[in-house]
Amino acid sequence: MTGEEISGPAGPKVLRLLYFVGAGFICTAAINKWRELERKSLQKKQQESNILTESSANAVQKAVK
Repeated sequence: MTGEEISGPAGPKVLRLLYFVGAGFICTAAINKWRELERKSLQKKQQESNILTESSANAVQKAVK
C-alpha cells in the first residue's frame, strides 16, 4: 500500500477541502472575537483603575490643602 486514499470522483475530496477551509475561517473568526473581547475588558479595567488613582490623588491634594 502506498498510503494514498482510493476514492471515486473528486467531489468528496473537494467537499472535505471546503469543509476544512470553512472550519478554519470559523475558528479564526472566533479566536479574533475572543481576543477583541479580552482587549476591551483589559482596557475597561485600566480605565477604572486610572479613575480610582485620579480620585485618590485629588483626595490627597484636598487633604494637604
